[in-house]
Amino acid sequence: MMHQHYESCIEACNDCANACDMCAAACLQEDDVKMMARCIALDIDCAQLCRLAAAMMARGSEAAKLVCEACVSLCDMCAEECGKHQMQHCQECAAACRKCAAECRQMASA
Repeated sequence: MMHQHYESCIEACNDCANACDMCAAACLQEDDVKMMARCIALDIDCAQLCRLAAAMMARGSEAAKLVCEACVSLCDMCAEECGKHQMQHCQECAAACRKCAAECRQMASA
């Protein structure tokens, strides 16, 4: 099946989406939520796009590479923003985003 070829990328996308959801929820509990607004917004967008990319790869969509290219850009943006914050949830999210970007970059260039 086609999706098995992209298994590591699908897993990275799902892991990233979960990390982004957890980060957004944790950011909403921070004392200065307004300071975290960009982080939260990027977390939400990144989680949505990662889930779309995973679903498209799983069903072998011919547009999966295009979505993965967009996923690279958004994951890079999210990783950069989360990386600015020292909270553990932000650092874990940044790491998941970097891993997902690397996997999507490789998938899109295959």
